[in-house]
Amino acid sequence: MANLYYREELSAAEFVSGAELEVVGDEAHHAVRVSRLRVGEHIMLGNGAGSLGLGEVIAADKQRFVVRLAEVQQVPSPRQRITLVQALAKGDRDERAVEQATEFGIDAIQPWGAARSVSRWAPGEKTERGVAKWQRIAREAAKQSLRPWTPDVLAPTTLAELAQHASREGSEVLVLHPRGLGTLSGWAAVCLTQEVRDLFLVVGPEGGFDDSELEALDTAGAQILTLGSTVLRTSSAGPAGLAVLNLVLGRW
Repeated sequence: MANLYYREELSAAEFVSGAELEVVGDEAHHAVRVSRLRVGEHIMLGNGAGSLGLGEVIAADKQRFVVRLAEVQQVPSPRQRITLVQALAKGDRDERAVEQATEFGIDAIQPWGAARSVSRWAPGEKTERGVAKWQRIAREAAKQSLRPWTPDVLAPTTLAELAQHASREGSEVLVLHPRGLGTLSGWAAVCLTQEVRDLFLVVGPEGGFDDSELEALDTAGAQILTLGSTVLRTSSAGPAGLAVLNLVLGRW
């Protein structure tokens, strides 16, 4: 299967059969020097915003390559947008959640400094570095899984902002908790309609949610739901919840 490379600054209008598109910079360097991309190979090129092309490499050197597109497609974004709100976690557990959720097709990812999060991103440079790292992880995972759309990695959210989402029409906040009032699959099968445009999957840190967080979200209208009888790690709960929604929404 052809490898996928991104050039995000390309517009949809530039993806036409016969177009010769150049890729430079880090993406080209990795393709040519690390992946050993050569003239004559067939690859996929995308802009991470729904445009995809399949074509042949017609030129390649140390810092650039050129692909002539033979087939192109424009993939629309999903009608219903799913955002993973991932609590910051120690080690690389939150990063593993970002990677796997991207492979599973998440539309957006948002960090959250929960009350019991051991890891903390101080405002300013540390937060900027953290978001940038998650963006890199999501981009590479999207390439690996041949996604036409790369997920948006957003600035960190707050409990107050999540409560606002929960009270907004057309939006559902789904809090994944071992002692939920029902299962995610059961709720989605009955309550997930086309009127719901934005879904927020909220995952707590290693120590779980603080009672005050659950109370605030429940009061705002969030759904407190379980994934079943087992307790999942913070790294796996989000991807597991996304898999359930993918099935109910017909994405899988």
